[in-house]
Amino acid sequence: MAAAFTLSTPAALLPRHSAAGPSLSFRLESRRLSRRGQCAATRRDDGCPRRLPAAAVEATCGRTRRATAVAAAQGQAEAENGTEGSLRMVLLSTAVAVCGSFEFGTCVGYSAPAQAGIVSDIGLSNSQYGVFASILAIGAMIGALISGRLADTLGRKMTMRLAAVVGVFGWLTIYLAEGAMMLYFGRVLLGICTGLLSYVVPVFIAEIAPKDLRGGLTTSNQLFICSGCSAAYISGALLSWRSLTLVGLVPCAFLFWGLLFIPESPRWLANTGREKEFRTSLQNLRGENADISDEATEIREYIETVHHLPKARIQDLLQSKNMFAMIVGAGLMIFQQLGGINAIGFYTSYIFSSAGFSGKLGTILIGVIQIPITLFGALLMDRSGRRALLLVSSSGTFLGCFLTGLSFYFKAQGLHTQLVPALALYGILAYYMAYSIGMGPIPWVIMSEIFSIDMKAIAGSLVTLVSWLGSFAISYSFSFLMNWNSAGTFFLFSAASLVTMLFVARLVPETKGTTLEEIQESLMGVGLTD
Repeated sequence: MAAAFTLSTPAALLPRHSAAGPSLSFRLESRRLSRRGQCAATRRDDGCPRRLPAAAVEATCGRTRRATAVAAAQGQAEAENGTEGSLRMVLLSTAVAVCGSFEFGTCVGYSAPAQAGIVSDIGLSNSQYGVFASILAIGAMIGALISGRLADTLGRKMTMRLAAVVGVFGWLTIYLAEGAMMLYFGRVLLGICTGLLSYVVPVFIAEIAPKDLRGGLTTSNQLFICSGCSAAYISGALLSWRSLTLVGLVPCAFLFWGLLFIPESPRWLANTGREKEFRTSLQNLRGENADISDEATEIREYIETVHHLPKARIQDLLQSKNMFAMIVGAGLMIFQQLGGINAIGFYTSYIFSSAGFSGKLGTILIGVIQIPITLFGALLMDRSGRRALLLVSSSGTFLGCFLTGLSFYFKAQGLHTQLVPALALYGILAYYMAYSIGMGPIPWVIMSEIFSIDMKAIAGSLVTLVSWLGSFAISYSFSFLMNWNSAGTFFLFSAASLVTMLFVARLVPETKGTTLEEIQESLMGVGLTD
C-alpha cells in the first residue's frame, strides 16, 4: 500500500468548498450580498416612485456621487487610523512576546562562550560539560510536553509569564552553582523555560497578527532567538561565565512585566467562551476605528464548528486530516535538527578551535551576521513565501556543512592545510546565514499555522517535543561523532539538508497570505490516500 500526499503545491491551499457545505469565506460573502439586497429592496419599497424625471435623476445621482465621495474619504481616513492603531498594538504585543524568544536564544547560546570558564572554575571534564550543554534539551522536552496544555488552560500570556519565572530561577541557580549538580539543575530549569517559550511565543504571535503580516511577525521569533544567541556569544567573549547569566535575566524581566500591557490572544479568548474579552482584544489589536465584524464572525464560526466536534485526543492525530499536518510539522522539526543546528550552536567555539581558527573571533562573527540575515528573511517571508525560503535555506545549509566537512577532511589528510581554517569559517558562516533565513524560523511559523485550534495543544506540544528530542540526540552525540570522524559528521549533516530539500518540495504547503481559518479549511480535504 502506497501513501500519496495530495497537497504539494501552493495552489492547494486556495480555499475550496467541501462536501459538507460552502466555505467560510463563501458564506461571509453571501451574507454581505444578502444584506445589500435587503437594503436595495427597502429603498424600492419605501414609497419612492420607480421612475423619475431626467433632471431629478441627474440631481439625485450628483448628490449620491458627492455623498459617496465623502463617505469614501471618511472610510479611508478611518481605515488609515485603524491600520495605524492595529499596527501599534500588534507590534507592541509582538515585541513583548519576542522577549521570550530572546531568552530562548540566550539559553541556547550560553554554553559555547561559557565552556572554558566553567571547565576551569568548576573542574568539569569534557564529558560532564557535554552533559551540561545537552541537558538543556531534557528540560525543554519537559516544557514541550506541558506547553500546549498550559497554553490552552492558563492562556498564552500566563504561560509566558510562568516561563519567565522558571527562567529567573534557572539563571540564579547557575550563577550560585559550586558543583556539577547545581549547574545541571539550573540548566534543566532553563530548558523547561525554553520548551514552554518555543511553543507559546510563535503561537501567540500567529494568533494576534493580521494574515498579510503573520509570516514576517512570526519570523521575528527566530530573529530574536538569533539575537539572544548573538548577545550570549558577544557578551561571553567579554564577561565571566557567572556574569553572563545576568544577560539571560534581562529578557525574563522584560517579558514578565511587558505582558501586563498587551491583550490576550483573541482566538484563545473566543475558544474559552469569553465573548466580551474576545471582541475587546481583537478591537485593540486591529485599531479603535477598525471594522472587526467579518474577522470576528469568521473566528467565531470556526471555533463553533470545532466545539461541535468530539474532544481532541492524542489518537486523533492518526486521522488523515491531522496526520498530514503532523507529518509536515514534525518532519520539518526533525530535519531542522538533523541539519546539526544545536550541535553547531552548542559547540561553535570548539568547532572553530578544532579547525585552527580563533573560537572567540568565530563566535563574535556569527553573532554579528545572524541578526541582519534573520531580519532579511523576515522581510522576505510574506513576499517570497515559506516554501521558496525553505528550499534556498536547505541548499545553503548543505553547502555550509559540506565546506566545513571538507576543511576537516583536508586537516585529517594533511592536504591544503592553509585552507583548513578559512574553509571552516566560511562553511560555518554560510550555514548560519542559510539557516537564519529559512530552516530556523519557518518550521516554527508553519507549526503555529497548520494545526486546528482543537488539536493545537496536543499536536503543537508533540511537535515541539520532537524538536527538542532531536536537539538532545544530536547535541549529546556530537562530541562522540567528532571523535569518530570530524569530516564525516559534517558530511552527514549536509546529506540531511539534501533530504530536507526533497521533503519540502514534495510535502510542505504554502501558507502565506491566508488566515488561520482558511488554512484549516483548505487542509480539510487533504490527507493520506491509499
